[in-house]
Amino acid sequence: MNPRKLSKAALAAAAAVVLSVTAVGCGDDGGGNGGSAAADDDKITIGIKYDQPGIGLKTPDGTYTGFDVDVATYVAKQLGHEPADIEWKEAKSADRETLLQRGDVDFIAASYSINDERAQKVDFAGPYLLAHQDVLIRADDDSITKPSDLNNKKLCSVTGSTSAQNVKTKLAPQAQLQEYGGYSECLTGLENGVIDALTTDDSILAGYAAQDEFKGKFKLAGFKMSNENYGIGVQKGSELKAQINTALEKMVADGSWDAAVKKNFGPAGYQNEPAPQIGVIVK
Repeated sequence: MNPRKLSKAALAAAAAVVLSVTAVGCGDDGGGNGGSAAADDDKITIGIKYDQPGIGLKTPDGTYTGFDVDVATYVAKQLGHEPADIEWKEAKSADRETLLQRGDVDFIAASYSINDERAQKVDFAGPYLLAHQDVLIRADDDSITKPSDLNNKKLCSVTGSTSAQNVKTKLAPQAQLQEYGGYSECLTGLENGVIDALTTDDSILAGYAAQDEFKGKFKLAGFKMSNENYGIGVQKGSELKAQINTALEKMVADGSWDAAVKKNFGPAGYQNEPAPQIGVIVK
């Protein structure tokens, strides 16, 4: 056999192998990133609410504000990610477990109350905030000083929420439930006297009341009708849980947690609970 022909054949075969390997490497990673939301090690994808002032809000200019945003940014920094490395993703309440299970996000901080049903699907770091179900009333309203005073009052919450129903079932059976499409509609009704009280988590109520257009118009009743332990959701079995817990402990220790509370809830006179102990769920 001609040696030159043999050399050319060998080179052709080698080239084919290289092309084959390259094609495999350039294709879909097939989940080879271990379920991480970002292939780039410098990037991190975090789920937050986009529509809750004081908690998680996407502003018209495309920036993100709120207590959960501040907590998530601090945690990301402790994990080695600068703010510019963060990709924010909307995490609506009904979508949170799915986003984590699919690996669409690395973690979620979105007024995410820890409960047994959710804990079967995802893991939680924290808790990092203890909230309570409360009611928001007009600042000059002295007629509602205890939950039973909500009897025969018009009580608003958003469609599909269990908050108002909980009040009617357990505390004020004669309350007149009003369900609106969003909290902003409830606030407008409260401001105009069409409704008497708005109910959901006190942290969420404080965030809305702290908006510039509502400052001084509303107050929290301080009823503390339930305990809501906000946690940071991660995939089941994720090593991030321990790392996030360490970051949260540092955030409390260095004063950053208190600063974030005052920044986002202070204008509404929100009387927050002390930072909860990591791993301790208040029933």
